[in-house]
Amino acid sequence: MNDDFFSRRDVMKLSALLTAGGALPFLNAFEARAQAPDEPVKIGYLPITDATPLLVAHANGYFEAEGIKAEKPVLLRSWAQLVEAFISGQVNVVHVLSPIAVWARYSSKVPAKVVAWNHTAGSALTVAKDISSVKELGGKTVAIPFWYSIHNVVLQELLRANGLTPVSKKDNPAQNEVSLVILAPSDMVPALAAKQIAGYIVAEPFNAAGEALGVGKVLRFTGDVWKDHACCVVLLHERDLNQRAEWSQKVVDAVVKAQVWTRANRLETAKLLSKDGANKYTPHAVEVLKKVLSPEKTDITEYLASGAIVHKEWNEQRIDFQPYPYPSYTEELVKLLKRTLIEGDRRFLEALDPAFAAKDLVDDSFVKKSVLANGGLTAFGLPDGFERKEVILT
Repeated sequence: MNDDFFSRRDVMKLSALLTAGGALPFLNAFEARAQAPDEPVKIGYLPITDATPLLVAHANGYFEAEGIKAEKPVLLRSWAQLVEAFISGQVNVVHVLSPIAVWARYSSKVPAKVVAWNHTAGSALTVAKDISSVKELGGKTVAIPFWYSIHNVVLQELLRANGLTPVSKKDNPAQNEVSLVILAPSDMVPALAAKQIAGYIVAEPFNAAGEALGVGKVLRFTGDVWKDHACCVVLLHERDLNQRAEWSQKVVDAVVKAQVWTRANRLETAKLLSKDGANKYTPHAVEVLKKVLSPEKTDITEYLASGAIVHKEWNEQRIDFQPYPYPSYTEELVKLLKRTLIEGDRRFLEALDPAFAAKDLVDDSFVKKSVLANGGLTAFGLPDGFERKEVILT
């Protein structure tokens, strides 16, 4: 893995953006920029499995099949770069962590909306091999990729359920405390190997990489804590939704078709995304990606035995794909963010109504049409109907 991937400097840069008004220079540049009606799809992505549907849609020609042009996806090296590129209009279709979408619209007033989920689950808590329970993290340090991440939210729910208190960057946490530090995902595996941290919670394939290198073990999958939770979502500029509704519909159609294909072709997807694939979308080996996208049955048996998977009846995939953004998820996410330890100015969260956010942050009109055109939610192994109840069991 290249050292510049998710550099500490870029993590700090995104921290600077996560303040009210921090995105204004980029917003002004975007608003001043002329928008061509036939502007092609310009995907911005990070080389992680979160980006899968966008990359599959490009590789399989789904955008062109819908009658719109698509440029080669732009690989970016940090969330900071991705957010900046989107806000400034350098790219117009991105995947972002769902809490970042909340911040973007309500803290920095970015005129963007979630139009679909990009994937579900796809993350895990990986720890040193001598740790067997969440309670054993007391008095230790755990790394998270960013404060505004589903990883931070789920981890803190796990800690509280086990009588532990999350604290920020504390050198000597008490036995009932867990010190949280921000680390670039590419730094997490070596930090765990060097015993600088006791564990990390992050998106794939970094958990699989830790396993493959013998550095750590998966203590718990996030999808086994919050059933079918979204991680990354598809974000589009609100101006595109209003002024290029047909184009926006075609973008969402292509992404949904990519998710359908990915679910039926998991091993092929691992090859497509790998460093050996034709487009070299990511720097990861096929075997590491295969462990995430198409794990062996023996892996599942081992995770059940170790407790990494508790809720066998959920039949959760290590990573899965379905596009519909259930309103109940957004509501629950905002509620949880309100009680989650997050550094920086969080006044916007205190004033944000969860029900309002669910309606205002998300535009599901495009994805509903796409889902129905592709066999409905049953095509994704889900019950029909666009409502659900959130299930979180630590």
